Amino acid sequence: MSVTQQQLLDTYRALTLGEPAPPAPGTHDRRVGQEWRDERRSRADLVGRPVRHGLRGALSRWRRRPA
Repeated sequence: MSVTQQQLLDTYRALTLGEPAPPAPGTHDRRVGQEWRDERRSRADLVGRPVRHGLRGALSRWRRRPA
């Protein structure tokens, strides 16, 4: 079953039961990513590791490399 079919089935079930429709797939992806990043940073801080800045930091370090 595809994601679209599952979404349609869940929406149909919610409507027949009088419940609110579920959110569309991908609606909360950005918030989940931000929460995951914050969790990683706080765990690194708790164990005393330096907090890295992910892809943006890696790209900036790569750009500053001497040629």
